[in-house]
Amino acid sequence: MKRFVAGPCVIESAELLDKVAETLVGINERLGVDIIFKASFDKANRTSLTSYRGVGLDKGLQMLDDVKRKWGLRLCTDIHEAWQAAPAGEVIDVLQIPAFLCRQTDLLVAAAATGRIVNIKKAQFLSGEDMKYPYEKAVKSGAAEVWLTERGNMYGYNNLVVDFRNIADMLKIAPTVMMDCTHSVQRPGAAGGKTGGNREFVPAMAQAAKAFGANGFFFEVHPNPDNALSDGPNMLRLEELEGVVKSLL
Repeated sequence: MKRFVAGPCVIESAELLDKVAETLVGINERLGVDIIFKASFDKANRTSLTSYRGVGLDKGLQMLDDVKRKWGLRLCTDIHEAWQAAPAGEVIDVLQIPAFLCRQTDLLVAAAATGRIVNIKKAQFLSGEDMKYPYEKAVKSGAAEVWLTERGNMYGYNNLVVDFRNIADMLKIAPTVMMDCTHSVQRPGAAGGKTGGNREFVPAMAQAAKAFGANGFFFEVHPNPDNALSDGPNMLRLEELEGVVKSLL
């Protein structure tokens, strides 16, 4: 069974969450899939101090819980510090560990201790084989399941390169390996104080990952990405999501 996670980079408004959630429900019904709704309550690693970060933990979890209750969707969100795991785990089905933090033992242990699914993004400075150790930390600390996610590597400045062999290597470690199809087309720090990107390559990234055996796919989506408050250049247009998901089935 292929897994799908999709939603806006960060919580901007209840209206945005409802718009995306309504679309995901429709796709789920038409294609017979179970897309998990993703949005972040805080983007703690924005390029600039003045960049929009989100609504915060308490308000964000309440807004995500409203999505779950209203639309019946499972939820995914990032946590950045160990103390966030327990309250997030009360609401969230999949706790996501940001790539830059995937070696942080306290964070992994706290996320796993909730008994929820933990999705660990592979750091931009690690190989697929290196993810054995973050995976073991989470498995041995009680996670219901542990997923690993490919999102590219940095070999220089302002760009990412995806070595799809990492997917095959991580499948030797974990039964579920996701492809982050949107962050993998980022141009980090290449847009004057914010992250740039090339969203036109998202569908091809997904197909390449499928060819290498990925069995899960992560997309950040927005109805108007050019006006999004975070990661607009690499987010997929919401209207295009259904076609991309259908092509991966």
